Amino acid sequence: MDSPYLAFFADLRTDTPVDVLPLHGLEFDDYIGRPGSLSATLPVPNRRMAARVRQLVEGRTAVYLERGGQVCWGGIVWTLTPAMDEQGLVTVALQAATFDSYAARRRIRRTLAFTATDDVTIVRRLWEHIQEAPGGDIGVGYAPAPPGTPRTVTYHDGEETVVEEAVAELAATDPGFEYLVSVHRDPATGRRAKRLLFGVPRLDLGEGTTVLDLPGDVLTYSFPRDATRGGTTARARGGTPEGATGPVVSDEHVAQALIDGGFPRLDTTSDHGNVTDKATLNALARAELAALGGPVVVPAVRVRLDADTTPLLLGTTVRLRIHDVWFSPGLDATYRVVGVKVTAPERGRGESAELFLEGLEGRGAAAGQGVAERAPASPARQEHTDRDGQEAD
Repeated sequence: MDSPYLAFFADLRTDTPVDVLPLHGLEFDDYIGRPGSLSATLPVPNRRMAARVRQLVEGRTAVYLERGGQVCWGGIVWTLTPAMDEQGLVTVALQAATFDSYAARRRIRRTLAFTATDDVTIVRRLWEHIQEAPGGDIGVGYAPAPPGTPRTVTYHDGEETVVEEAVAELAATDPGFEYLVSVHRDPATGRRAKRLLFGVPRLDLGEGTTVLDLPGDVLTYSFPRDATRGGTTARARGGTPEGATGPVVSDEHVAQALIDGGFPRLDTTSDHGNVTDKATLNALARAELAALGGPVVVPAVRVRLDADTTPLLLGTTVRLRIHDVWFSPGLDATYRVVGVKVTAPERGRGESAELFLEGLEGRGAAAGQGVAERAPASPARQEHTDRDGQEAD
């Protein structure tokens, strides 16, 4: 079976095209708020193909996937592993991650102080900081962003704060925001482009609602319910101010409704070593309790992909309808897609995608579940739109 995906390789910093190469065993995923990944193998049947694959340099090569002319994934090639099997066949295993993974490889090496500054603006400034240094610009642009919440924070030179961790901590502070680096085709130039995209407090993309049915498009589902990841109380522990004898700690926040409903006290704690402001720690604890209060449920469904149901579902709304022995008399609920994991077609295997779902409060909940579904922890549309929420170019 021919793959519907084309893999375009380019220089990471200049976007100069390198090659278009076939990928076998392709799987890729993408998530709101954390990097996605790609894994595949490059077949090397002869010296000519070996010379082409050698043009790819891990850490400085970008890879884009296109499906039906639409850019559906983009990221950085981080590892390449040439290997030969017992039959003498040579392949190169490729591992890549979305462009937001670049922030995990960059550290703040200049004191940056922000006073009562919008948290979304702080994130943009952090990305500007890492891209303004010589060799640091990987071409991530900035979409117009909604206003966030004022924060006061300082990153000191010498603390070696990882940019990805700084961004994640800001996003996790109540009321928070969501973000990703989107890839799309620039309508003015026709070139592939990437830009930082925000939603406050939530990132919703696309228009309309995709209906997924079982029996129908849905191949499998799972609704894991995990009380070991949840809790009914939360505290956030910060750093130790100069001259103090111990760290600053938030108040204890309690999910009283769950306790009144019969749940026991289950304590959760998080550490934030660079935060010494108690109000910020309280906001972090509130957000963590909201995300982890009670058993954590991360619904996932695997759906078949075709011309009508495409992998461009991240951030969109789906209506899930299931009627079987578990969901009786039936499930009819609305969710937001917070993660997509795609398995490309191979011989004897069709194209499919696993969708990770988050319940939309007030827009339907799983029948008989009793606990709101949540997104993973940092884990076909009626009208096609790209990840920027704009019409596909």
